[in-house]
Amino acid sequence: MTARIWLIRHGETEWSRAGRHTGRTDLPLTARGEKEAEAIRREIADLQPGLVLCSPLQRARETARLAGLIPDEFLDDLREWDYGAWEGRTTADIRTERSDPTWVVWDHPVPPGTTPGEQPSDVGVRVDRVLARCAATLDAGRDCILVAHGHVLRILTARWLGLEPRDGRLFALDPARLSALGFEHEQHVISRWNEEAV
Repeated sequence: MTARIWLIRHGETEWSRAGRHTGRTDLPLTARGEKEAEAIRREIADLQPGLVLCSPLQRARETARLAGLIPDEFLDDLREWDYGAWEGRTTADIRTERSDPTWVVWDHPVPPGTTPGEQPSDVGVRVDRVLARCAATLDAGRDCILVAHGHVLRILTARWLGLEPRDGRLFALDPARLSALGFEHEQHVISRWNEEAV
């Protein structure tokens, strides 16, 4: 079996439940999110990763802890996309405000708000560094585990597959889901996607 990069999206927060863009706001897990994270522990119990990296935001840190993981590093490059002026807003609210029923964050420049905001290409630069960091561990035949956020992991998946950062739109990822990126021969592939821990 070839090595994989396991992706764990953090458990539910109040904002993820409400569909609010949650970038740099440092929210805790809900009680449900805590239970979801605990369920992941059973799913990954047999893994012996060579590298565990985690976003420094508390929702990811707590998910890692409850899943029984001890991160080797809390990595700023795994922070969620900085949504700038869209932070805390729902897609529906932004569509109403802009009178644009087709608006999605993937297609429009992110304006600054209380934070500078990032474009998908900016997040792509960050996740490319994460993938480079995983390369030696994978080459040694060991798995990596990344605990982070929905959009940053979707963009990382796009980059793993050689796609543009904005193509992360193609990979829906729910809270507290387990996914894996791997190889078929030398080809980068998705091995598992958006699986619920049971």
